[in-house]
Amino acid sequence: MLAKGSPVPGKKSRLAAKVAAAVVGTAGACALLAACSTVKVGSAAIVGDQRITTASLDTQVSNLQTTAKQYGSAVRLPAQLPQSVLAWMIRFDIRDQMARDAGITVTDAQIQSALSQLDQSQRASASQSGARYAGLNAVLASAGISPQMARDLGKYEAQEIAFVEKNNGGQLPTSQDAVTKALNQVNASDCRAQKSLGVQVNPQFGQLGYDASNGFYDIVAVGDTLSRPAGQASSPAATPSLPAC
Repeated sequence: MLAKGSPVPGKKSRLAAKVAAAVVGTAGACALLAACSTVKVGSAAIVGDQRITTASLDTQVSNLQTTAKQYGSAVRLPAQLPQSVLAWMIRFDIRDQMARDAGITVTDAQIQSALSQLDQSQRASASQSGARYAGLNAVLASAGISPQMARDLGKYEAQEIAFVEKNNGGQLPTSQDAVTKALNQVNASDCRAQKSLGVQVNPQFGQLGYDASNGFYDIVAVGDTLSRPAGQASSPAATPSLPAC
């Protein structure tokens, strides 16, 4: 049986997959002003009535680049860094809305516990593989999460744990069937939150998509609409897939 506050069974692999490497495509370009008309100038994305500004995104990208220099070869930043960071910022906002919808609030102690559990799981994973563990900040940086965003990740995890406990009689599930049911409930609630927020991503960075294999919202590349020489075709536009709920 898992101790209270420990990660949801099955969630560890889902988060670890994202922590290990950010899964985003190359960003397309917004060549026509009409294509950007739904996102205000200076916004990387609009989530509900809140803007994720390009300035705040740039700050976190810069924070990550500074972190990477500190750790040297221990940190390999995602190839498409702005998209990776933006995807996390959007996920955090979606999860906040999910928690509000469910009437869930989490304490600083719960947030720190979630981060501690993640640190322990990553340390154990490195030990099993014989790799040197450079610390949680290094692991998170490789996934596009700056040290300044670590608390947001802890809250994201704590909100999920609290949601699962609330819908499972105040405790974490122990059977595989119950775990599957709990994660399906989390995904469905995240989906409803995402739809209610009407997330809009600046086409400069891509479009909102969803990776069903790990339950994460991502930024998906859009087609390259820039002018090309005669006879040279442009890249086909991507068709992001969002879950039905």
